[in-house]
Amino acid sequence: MSRLGHWVDERLDLTGIRRSLLDRPVPHNLTWWHTLGSASLAVFIVQVVTGVVLAMYYSPSPDHAYESIRYLERAVSSGAVVRGIHHWGASAMVVLTVAHMIRVFTMGAYKYPREINWLLGVVLLFIVLGFSFTGYLLPWDQLAFWAITVGTNMAAATPLIGAEGPFHELVGANSLNDARFLLLGDMAVGSSTLLRFYVLHCVALPLVAGVFMTVHFWRVRKDGGISRPL
Repeated sequence: MSRLGHWVDERLDLTGIRRSLLDRPVPHNLTWWHTLGSASLAVFIVQVVTGVVLAMYYSPSPDHAYESIRYLERAVSSGAVVRGIHHWGASAMVVLTVAHMIRVFTMGAYKYPREINWLLGVVLLFIVLGFSFTGYLLPWDQLAFWAITVGTNMAAATPLIGAEGPFHELVGANSLNDARFLLLGDMAVGSSTLLRFYVLHCVALPLVAGVFMTVHFWRVRKDGGISRPL
């Protein structure tokens, strides 16, 4: 195995990649607050792994979505545990990301030359909130149904982007600028909504998050790693 590892390392330079990513000097007076970014990444990885397992059993259709969740919890070995980890991991992801943003702001780590990385972090925060919003509908129970109904009604009342917003006359009230219609795919929560939220939650948002996270981590390295405490 050592010969095989040496052969692979000689051709892919895994040691160099590890050294570039992990071997770097850090300030001596760091606190637990400086681990919030890494903790958010760790929870994201857990969410991806458990989400892939859940997607193997989930059926994104109104007739089978709820039953597929029940089947996962009752018939699949450790299915309830996996779903529980994913459920609570979603809440942990939001809490850790918000705490990380607060830490960056209060310690002034958003200032020069880290302004771009701060903006990337803000975008990632909204992506995390998007994960929570789209994932909430997938169990397809009464709580999920009415929560998304309320949430999309709020989008409908948003100025400029909502057909019921105060300024909808300026842009014209039609489906192209109605945020609720774009989210639901219809005039009410239904099969089109479930499919859209499933695609957003499992395909679109993970791809976008992966791109922004890659740039975010690259900027962390480019800007000198962990910012020093004030």
